[in-house]
Amino acid sequence: MPVAKPTIVIVHGGWHVPESYEKLVVALENSGYEVHCPRLPSTNQVRPPNADLYTDSDFIRSYVSSLVRAGRTVVAVSHSYGGAVANNALMGLGQTTRAAQGLPGGVSHMVFMAAFATAEDVAMMDKVKEAGHMDLIPLAFDFAEDNTVLSHDPKTLLVGPSEVSEEELDRYLATLVRWNGKGMYQPIKNAAWRETAVGYIYCTADMTVPFDYQKDFVEGMLKAGRSVQTSELATGHCPNLTATEGVVEAINKFIKG
Repeated sequence: MPVAKPTIVIVHGGWHVPESYEKLVVALENSGYEVHCPRLPSTNQVRPPNADLYTDSDFIRSYVSSLVRAGRTVVAVSHSYGGAVANNALMGLGQTTRAAQGLPGGVSHMVFMAAFATAEDVAMMDKVKEAGHMDLIPLAFDFAEDNTVLSHDPKTLLVGPSEVSEEELDRYLATLVRWNGKGMYQPIKNAAWRETAVGYIYCTADMTVPFDYQKDFVEGMLKAGRSVQTSELATGHCPNLTATEGVVEAINKFIKG
């Protein structure tokens, strides 16, 4: 009998909501996966915000825990800020860790898609400071007094060059929402990549999480002793829209090992 494919949980990025990943969800489902993309609380549009990185982490941990307790093998695919959420949320849910405890199911792979993948006690903005790019923050992001934030130019800075139609691009941009930017400044407490197989999808034309950042994340995991499979897409920050089939191919490759 053929081995059942794992369940994929997409941990979405800032500004994004599940509808932003519809194209990728459909492509993954067409490849035989069951796909979940729950909405992070920090995108709930409440002002002042009532959810942040740690709220999002608790939510994703609960969501994935319910799947692995049911015996599911889960692949966590995180995008952008979602990498910080997934890392913080999923420690202890690794398939190998659970098997050693005699427990079924678990997270077999973490796939980072132009996503933050740092060690413990590091915030997203710490990497920006490290790179000497803090002067670019006001140019890229529009922070309100309550810390909610929008991208100044999502068409250029998030999506970037693409071959999608103007109609499709407009539909995608219309899904983006105001998000609690406090999550950029909160350090993660856990690094779940330490206990799973890891894949990283590089987006070489990314203007929001630059390629140099992405390579630095992978180098950090390698130095920590993790093996990291990589795939490279010549696209901007949203390959779920602009390089969908390439994302599916990369995920398939990572899962097959």
